[in-house]
Amino acid sequence: MLYRHTVGDVMTEDVVTFRPDTPLPEVAALMDANDIVAAPVVDDDGAPVGVVSASDVLRHETGMPDPQGQDGDDERSWGKARARTAGALMSSPVFTARADWTIPRVARELRGRHVKQLPVVDDDGLLTGIVTRSDLLDVFIRSDAEIRDEVEQDVLGDILGLDEGAVAVEVRDGVVTLRGDVPEPRLVPVVVGLCQGIDGVAAVDARLAAVRAG
Repeated sequence: MLYRHTVGDVMTEDVVTFRPDTPLPEVAALMDANDIVAAPVVDDDGAPVGVVSASDVLRHETGMPDPQGQDGDDERSWGKARARTAGALMSSPVFTARADWTIPRVARELRGRHVKQLPVVDDDGLLTGIVTRSDLLDVFIRSDAEIRDEVEQDVLGDILGLDEGAVAVEVRDGVVTLRGDVPEPRLVPVVVGLCQGIDGVAAVDARLAAVRAG
């Protein structure tokens, strides 16, 4: 069976967090020291209640609300501009992910929510990590050798049970080229579909012939 990466595989488990009463100078200092653009705000139990971003801090430093109006109504915008703690500045409610989510699912969630990261929570709603857009990219930046091995061993060998060497596999810049014979015509789209489902595969060029054993 092909292995599909999940959020748990790529998320960062050692997460910088703030409490609602964390002073903003401390928030700014920790974000700068750790070179992060956002961090969850958690309650006493460790459940995320909001997120503070670097843009929030920068807008606060100017003493002005969000010029694009994305913070909501004017009262809320000016309130965040006057904030003194992480709890007053954070964006809430917070959207979260689960460790067992697939990479496509969390990618759609990030895009749909227009955010660059999501806190990851367990069954009790407690923080276990954080996943970012850049984390997702790491899944697809795989070596051609890794992809070729997965095609040969998992797809052609374990799943389809083809004889070793029946299909030659070449991978260049994530493009998989298949040359050789398969027992039945119906297997050609099956091979292609399975290869396309491998993380890191950019395209599949199937140059396969169906040769029935006689």
